[in-house]
Amino acid sequence: MNPDPSIVSRRDFLSKSLAGAGLVLGAPNLLRAANPTSGSDTIHIALVGFGKQGEVLFNCLKNIPGLRFQAVCDISKNSINKFRSASRGMAASEGAQFYTDIDDMLEKEKGLDAAIVATPDFWHSPHTVKCLDAGLHVYCEKMMAHTIDAAREMVKAMERTGKLCQIGHQRRSNPRYRFTYNRLINGRKICGQIVNANGQWNRSLGASQDIGGAKLAKSIIVPDDILKQYGFRDMHQYLNWRVYRDLSGGPISDLGAHQIDIFNWFLGTAPKRVYASGGNAYFKNREHFDNVMCIFDYDTPQGEVRAFYQVLTTTSYGLGFYESFMGTEASIRISEIASTSAIYRESGDHVPDWGDLVDKGYLIRKPAPPKPEPTADAVASYESAAPDVYDLPGGSNKPAHQPHLENFFDAVRGKAKLNCDARHAFESEAPIFYVNPSALTRSPIDFTTEHLSV
Repeated sequence: MNPDPSIVSRRDFLSKSLAGAGLVLGAPNLLRAANPTSGSDTIHIALVGFGKQGEVLFNCLKNIPGLRFQAVCDISKNSINKFRSASRGMAASEGAQFYTDIDDMLEKEKGLDAAIVATPDFWHSPHTVKCLDAGLHVYCEKMMAHTIDAAREMVKAMERTGKLCQIGHQRRSNPRYRFTYNRLINGRKICGQIVNANGQWNRSLGASQDIGGAKLAKSIIVPDDILKQYGFRDMHQYLNWRVYRDLSGGPISDLGAHQIDIFNWFLGTAPKRVYASGGNAYFKNREHFDNVMCIFDYDTPQGEVRAFYQVLTTTSYGLGFYESFMGTEASIRISEIASTSAIYRESGDHVPDWGDLVDKGYLIRKPAPPKPEPTADAVASYESAAPDVYDLPGGSNKPAHQPHLENFFDAVRGKAKLNCDARHAFESEAPIFYVNPSALTRSPIDFTTEHLSV
């Protein structure tokens, strides 16, 4: 009998999991550099924004060979000093130049190949467009922007300039996600008909408090004239821009974008409707909701799918962050964290046997939990049999963002295609921009072509 074409050897999985097709929304686009650098050439990069997320990306970038940190741009001297400290002793950062203004940097720096944009959301689009127009390839953090029109400008700039623009939905390059999408959900159709998806990102109250206080260290303070020049009213806005409506999309874009992107990617289409509810249950004075719940309705080739999502900033209970896809034959719960990822096989004769997957080591069956002993006062019920539980493959010992950055630089060198270019990211992110309006009006929004197109 011919082997199942969806099954690959462990060696093939490790070498191909990042290279498999993973873009399903929209038409083919600018995924590979038209004039790539040689594989041995150094890529000269500029870091635009070196706050918390900039540091996260830098801790991945320093593990990637062939990069030269030529310039760093940030309005905060404290951030510049953090880079100096973090890069001390690195040959790749020797001679780096420092700027507080991106226009000044782009005018003076010659020979730059790419920019990493990790500024606040409302600066993503202006900074990305400036860099693309200057002839640089761009890796920009998600969300693409704080408004859908600003996100549209990024797509237009990418296509106008012919430069690459990768958006930082890092799960698109995660080996576990790519194997699950390519080999299990698509190749094996292991879930049967998917009828429901769920996702969440819950953050504890302690991790959600405002940054800073009445007394700030002098080294952190940015002068008032600089703050106003770059769109911040004061230091509170500068340090807590995520809670302001004119600077960000709030928790649903800051956190929820991760899971909602996976809904759209794995289901292979955009939703047709969203209905959301949100409120300020704890943070009464914040502009953005501190908790949001929403339902997306999808029409897929398999049939209707409803996806529920919640984001809480008042509690971390419930396995933190994950996505799940529930089908007639199996359900998958997947996360960047291995311990919260698993696949559950439904009982019944309608479910194909998974013995070949287990024999080849692609799935590892977990021991079934012990069944409780019946008691005299037990109430008769029609409980479904407990599903068999298996581990998902695709673990990685790299920092979460590193494979996605590696994919970007491989595409710059012409060795790979982008896993999440700006157009595909826009098509996946567009529905997210309507969650807050739905919650504010307490009414569903039916999507039209105008809602979701560039």
